[in-house]
Amino acid sequence: MCDGMRIDRRLVLIGVMLVVLSMTMATQYAITKVNYSFAIVHPSNADIRYIGSDNSSDDGLRVLRVNNNASGTQFVTMELGDWMPNSRKNYTAAFGIVNEEQFAVNITHINVTGTNASYLTVWLHGDRDANYAGDVADQVIKVIDSGSALWDSDDVVWTLAAGNGDYTDMNGSDVSTDWDGTSHIRYSIDDSYDAVNETHDFVWVGVSLNVPDKAGAGSPTGTIYINFKATTIT
Repeated sequence: MCDGMRIDRRLVLIGVMLVVLSMTMATQYAITKVNYSFAIVHPSNADIRYIGSDNSSDDGLRVLRVNNNASGTQFVTMELGDWMPNSRKNYTAAFGIVNEEQFAVNITHINVTGTNASYLTVWLHGDRDANYAGDVADQVIKVIDSGSALWDSDDVVWTLAAGNGDYTDMNGSDVSTDWDGTSHIRYSIDDSYDAVNETHDFVWVGVSLNVPDKAGAGSPTGTIYINFKATTIT
C-alpha cells in the first residue's frame, strides 16, 4: 500500500510539473482592430501642396502644370521651354510650395536626377519676382548648384510655418491660390507678400536653366526631389 501511494504521488507530481511547464510555454494570440482613413487628392489640394506661378516660354502655360487632369494621372511636371546652346533662362517662381498642416514643416534638402541635370540650379526664396543671381540676397538659399545638391537630410534649409488647412489661399488667408483650368493647377501671381523663413506657410522655388555652348540637341527629362521633415510637440 505504501509503495503504491509513493508511485501515485510521483505521478501526481510529474503531472503538476507538466501542467506548469505547458502553461509557461503556451503561445497566446490576440487580434484587435484599428480603422484608418486618408484621401488621395490633387497636388494643389494636398496638406503640403504645389502651386504654379511663372508662365513657360514653351507654350505660355504655367511652368508647373498637370498635363492630364484625369483621376489617376494628376502628376505635376515642369516645362522649362526650348533653348539653344549657350543660353540661360531663369524662372524666379517656377512653382511654390505651401504648407497646410497645423504645424511647421521643414524642407531639409532638394536633389535632382535625370539627363543633363547639371544644367539646373535651384533656389528657395521669398520674393516671387526677384531677379536674383545667387544666394547672396536676403531670404534666398541655393539648394542645387549645377545639378549637385548642396544640403542633405541632416539639414534644414527652409521652414514652412503652420498652415490653415485651406487650399484656396496661403499666407493665412491673405493670398488667394486660384484654379488655372488650362494648366490644371492652383497658382498665384500676387507680389503683395514675401515669404520669410520660419514665419510664412509658403516658399517660392526658382529654377535656372543654363545650357552650355556644346550641348547637343535632345529633350532631357528628370525629377526634382523635395525632402520634408516635421517634428510635432504635444
